[in-house]
Amino acid sequence: MQIPVINRSRHALPEYQTAHAAGLDVRANLAAPVTLGPLQRALIPTGLFLEIPVGYEMQVRPRSGLAYKHGIGLVNSPGTIDADYRGELQVLLVNLSDQAFVVQDGERIAQLVVARHEVVAWQPVEALSETGRGAGGYGSTGSA
Repeated sequence: MQIPVINRSRHALPEYQTAHAAGLDVRANLAAPVTLGPLQRALIPTGLFLEIPVGYEMQVRPRSGLAYKHGIGLVNSPGTIDADYRGELQVLLVNLSDQAFVVQDGERIAQLVVARHEVVAWQPVEALSETGRGAGGYGSTGSA
C-alpha cells in the first residue's frame, strides 16, 4: 500500500523495525526536549502529514518499550487518523510513572498501524438475537 506523505521533520519516515512488524515507529520532531512530569500529558509533533486512503484508518499506538521502561503511554489509545484528516500527525503522550520523562527530538514515541474499516449503516429493529451472554456487562463472562 502506498500512502502519500509530506515529511517536514528532520527525521526519516516511520519504518518497520523488523521484517514482520505490524507497526511503523514514528519519531518526535521537537525544537527542544519536552519534559513530562508524573501524570502530565503533551501533544508531541512529528512533522508528518498523511493522506490515508478512503476505507482505511491509521492507528496510533503506544510503544511497549516506553510503556514498560518509563510508564509512557497514549491518552487516547489507539488514536485514529481518519482518511479526511490533513493536519500534522501529533502524538498525545502521557506519563503514568512517578518519575519525570524527557522526550527527545528524534525519539521513537509511538507506532502506526494501518487498518481497513467498514462504514456502518444502522438497521433499526425491535429485538436482537439471543446469546448465551445476553445483557451481561463488564466482567460478566468470568463469573459463575
